[in-house]
Amino acid sequence: MSLPENLFTPFKQKIDSYALPDRFTFPFYYQPHDLCVLASTQLQQHLKTQTQWQHNFGLEGDTETAIGKMFGVLLVQNKHNEIGYLAAFSGKIADKNHLPNFVPPVFDMLAEDSFFIAGQSDIKQINQQIKTLENNPDIAILAADLSAEQDACAEQIKAHRTSMILGRKDRKQRRLVAETELSSDDFVQIKLQLGKESIKQKNQLRDLNIHWDDRIGSAQQNLHHLTDEIAVLKQQRKELSTCLQQKLFDQYKFLNKYGVEKNLCDLFKDTLQQVPPAGAGECAAPKLLHYAFKNEMKPLAMAEFWWGQSPKSAIRQHLNFYAACQGKCQPILSHMLEGIELDENPLLINPAVGKTIDIVYEDKVMLVINKPAEFLSVPGKNIEDSVYLRIKQSYPTATGPLIVHRLDMSTSGLMVIALSKQAHKNLQKQFINRTVKKRYVALLDGLLTAEEGLIELPLRVDLDDRPRQLVCYQYGKSAKTKWQVLERKNNQTKVYFLPITGRTHQLRVHSAHVKGLDTPIVGDDLYGKKAVRLHLHAEFLQLNHPVTREVMQFQTEAEF
Repeated sequence: MSLPENLFTPFKQKIDSYALPDRFTFPFYYQPHDLCVLASTQLQQHLKTQTQWQHNFGLEGDTETAIGKMFGVLLVQNKHNEIGYLAAFSGKIADKNHLPNFVPPVFDMLAEDSFFIAGQSDIKQINQQIKTLENNPDIAILAADLSAEQDACAEQIKAHRTSMILGRKDRKQRRLVAETELSSDDFVQIKLQLGKESIKQKNQLRDLNIHWDDRIGSAQQNLHHLTDEIAVLKQQRKELSTCLQQKLFDQYKFLNKYGVEKNLCDLFKDTLQQVPPAGAGECAAPKLLHYAFKNEMKPLAMAEFWWGQSPKSAIRQHLNFYAACQGKCQPILSHMLEGIELDENPLLINPAVGKTIDIVYEDKVMLVINKPAEFLSVPGKNIEDSVYLRIKQSYPTATGPLIVHRLDMSTSGLMVIALSKQAHKNLQKQFINRTVKKRYVALLDGLLTAEEGLIELPLRVDLDDRPRQLVCYQYGKSAKTKWQVLERKNNQTKVYFLPITGRTHQLRVHSAHVKGLDTPIVGDDLYGKKAVRLHLHAEFLQLNHPVTREVMQFQTEAEF
């Protein structure tokens, strides 16, 4: 399908009353500019009404095969000083990476004459050869034969070693008896006989090993006649895939405002992983900026929103705006936005300025504090101010790590602080053994129908977009949360959370995920919608005093 060269889209309504952005969007944490919201609304209307292509986003009932997508808009000024926007989507839609009204990919790997298609075809042929060879029923038979031989070998060797141990004990006993009851000459003869018996058993073990080595070797050789060809093909596939991937990385070349072009390998060589992750360069943001620079348009602001059903692992809410991912996009966008004045990075601003920590309980060995929302528990990558630092300054004679457990920066509520190493060891052991009772109160952005329940969704970090967490049944750590409704009001639900485990972002993910409560916590800027604050508060703690062992209970009311 041929596409128009100019994909600049004008606004359908007058925008004279809108102020243009002073600086470009900081892509990794932002509130969308009003004109980006307007552009997104216009694009969303297009998605609802267009008939040129079909894709199941999961908005019309069929959720089994649904695939939601991230869309992006880039507010631009063209060569004629007109203000409009460009639109893009991440990855593919309707099995295509070219669609009308959307900017093209930076590199079209799906083009009919693409080396990538040819390379994929070669790999597909090898895959088919491997599959055919692996389906040979003789492989299973020979593998079973080999396993049977190995089991029989292990059983016989074990039995003979047991016999040798018993023989050794018997010979020792016979020697002791002979030493006390026989003459010197007879004792010498007995010793010679016992020695021969020992040598005989050792030789039998040697012969057994040789016998079974031959049998197992023969079985392995029979199996390898069929599997060696598969191993060669798999190595060939690996080498072809690596070569194809490297060639593909070289083709993804990204422009910036200075006309400087860098490919994926250049951009990721100094990162921790050094190699570009899968899908790098296919996100909406790099596509938009590349097209703008290539066509001499000035980028003014950008925003990305999710359209459709949430993925099974990550949390994406239909119509919500999201920041660019750190793992895939940060190295690319750092290059592409070079020389462009950006909004201030809010992640570098200390949110704890002007806030104080309330002491709920204090003695010589421990504290219980009420941590404010938007206050780090421990120093972060860019911000040192934290509960740890404040306590260290206020209690300079305290020893040990101080922090027994953590709350998310955005979560308010009760935290226990140890003022001595011994107290820290005892308190931390209580948390590890899960004898500490904790209760959180949260306000959810929607109405729950059930009254209570248990959520079990294993969690792991999203390696491409830290600090977000994913639901992952293969690699995730067990995470369990009990919940109970307190009240429903103004289309919101207040709940108690009683976490059984304590994973990062556990309550936030269990609230927002479609297999959890499918209702984000109010103010959750990662898994829901940003508000004045995250409405999550650790209101109750019960533990044993680290010295007196007295049962202690603490409670602070939430501010919402």
